[in-house]
Amino acid sequence: MAVPRYRDNPPPTYPRRARHRGIEGTVRLAVWVDAAGAVEGVAVARSSGYDILDRCALDAVRSWRFDPATRNGRPEASKVEVPVAFRLKQ
Repeated sequence: MAVPRYRDNPPPTYPRRARHRGIEGTVRLAVWVDAAGAVEGVAVARSSGYDILDRCALDAVRSWRFDPATRNGRPEASKVEVPVAFRLKQ
């Protein structure tokens, strides 16, 4: 399974409108990662319930990098589910 490089990938910017309205949620994204660790495709696997958060997560993760999955020591393309949480207070 591919693993996101969380230290290298910037988190999504919390949408100002969602922040002002007190909207929180977690989006689960299905991410297709190529053998080099680049995102080939991304889709919402489970919505946060708020389109504004879902779109923000999709936009951010499209530019992320991953450590690719490996099989027999060789990198290969794979699909991974990534949770993206939007919380006002942590």
